[in-house]
Amino acid sequence: MDSQSNKSNRHLQAGSRHAASPSVIVIGAGFSGIAAARALHDASFQVIVLESRDRIGGRVRTDYSLGFPVDLGASWLHGVCNENPLAPLIGRLGLPLYRTSEDNSVLYDHDLESYALFDMDGKKVSQELVSKVGKTFESILNEACFTHHFLWLLALSSLFYNSFFADHLQTDVIRQDHSEDMSMQRAISIVLERRPDLRLEGLAQKVLQWYICRMEGWFAADADTISLKNWDQEQLLPGGHGLMVRGYLPVINTLAKGLDIRLSLRVTEIFRHHNGVKVTVEDGSTFVADAAVVTVPLGVLKSNCIKFEPRLPAWKEEAINGLGVGLENKIVMHFETVFWPNVEFLGVVADTSYGCSYFLNLHKATEHSVLAYMPAGQLARDLERMSDEAATNFAFMQLKRILPNASPPIQYLVSRWGSDENSLGSYSYDIVGTPHDLFEKLRTPVDNLFFAGEATSMDYTGAVHGAYSTGLMAAENCRMRVLERYGELDIFQPVMCEEVPVSVPLLISRM
Repeated sequence: MDSQSNKSNRHLQAGSRHAASPSVIVIGAGFSGIAAARALHDASFQVIVLESRDRIGGRVRTDYSLGFPVDLGASWLHGVCNENPLAPLIGRLGLPLYRTSEDNSVLYDHDLESYALFDMDGKKVSQELVSKVGKTFESILNEACFTHHFLWLLALSSLFYNSFFADHLQTDVIRQDHSEDMSMQRAISIVLERRPDLRLEGLAQKVLQWYICRMEGWFAADADTISLKNWDQEQLLPGGHGLMVRGYLPVINTLAKGLDIRLSLRVTEIFRHHNGVKVTVEDGSTFVADAAVVTVPLGVLKSNCIKFEPRLPAWKEEAINGLGVGLENKIVMHFETVFWPNVEFLGVVADTSYGCSYFLNLHKATEHSVLAYMPAGQLARDLERMSDEAATNFAFMQLKRILPNASPPIQYLVSRWGSDENSLGSYSYDIVGTPHDLFEKLRTPVDNLFFAGEATSMDYTGAVHGAYSTGLMAAENCRMRVLERYGELDIFQPVMCEEVPVSVPLLISRM
């Protein structure tokens, strides 16, 4: 359709707007965007999805290049229960889940009932010591920030939960005594200053650093940036954690079936007016609709690569700037044969959490000879500066420390969520000194712009079901808003179409 036809159609439709369905542009084809688009499409809205990548899924990325599915992004269903909005769909699709924990694990994806920890010399750490240090770690966190839901939050495993908790419950200590926020690392240091009996030495101290390493892995952030005030505000659904054995792609493909999704279209500007929105993509083409649902990752919003016109209100910018974006990557190594213990994960303890290592044993779930090395925080950022080959070699050398007879991988995959311009991070978290309600502020609509994504979820930050739920909420809010106003006010164009710019060249330098 040429530009003159577009102009004529807009003029004619403005006079007969009741003849057409309301229209919405969804920006981003991750789980939240596809969820919103699916709901609006099923509500008889005209929906178009604009996605900057050449694929759908966003930070859900199931890779098949090894000959079997491997999730390089999100891979767990957190909360295997009917309360999880994704669980019924996964069940209907018949997708298997590999249960890695029961109800009372949150800081880890495992119950620590199937593990093997080693020191840097390759000597296995006894389960008795791991259990003992685990109790000490719980005592430290208890001293720092006991809360009303501390039992489920810190019951890292049934292995650790016993009468110890009943004997040591108390009110807030560090968090109560300090009105200002501080990092989890600082809080732990204060506890150890106050409680010499909780200080550890030697191998036990290294095991404690591994526990801190796994806490950092949960938040995809270093302990010196995680908020003491808000670190435990996340809600955990019952049912424990389940690994998506066949990956998340079949789920999002099912949700996306029949939707109008345009790939490789990077949004550069979103213009809102009281009666519609106009979205410009990188080549200068524009799309117009009654409303838009913005589901791009928080890291992308922080980069200011999308211009909002008029500018977003100060409270919205405060939310974007105030929330943290963590980083966790995967280095997936496929081996000729399995040469490691038949446990769910392998760990390497060290003097610092930065030096510790964590390997997820995917052979347990998939029966393929695969280990996934999962660095987080600063270590993940440092590894992203390396080539894929160098990063994989680093991970393999960590493995060879504990298993000297390890054979090199025959294939490997490396994720780079921090340097990926379409994500610029893995998922959001509470940083020191900012209120937890920023997640809700990020979700709150601005006129006819609606926001969704894991960073807009107060309760399920960083989780796929959190992203999915916010997509459904944004769709419902959008539906109600548009239907309230549809036919009462002029709109840009009730039927979405693509315009070819008239006065702006298609090819223009961005320098």
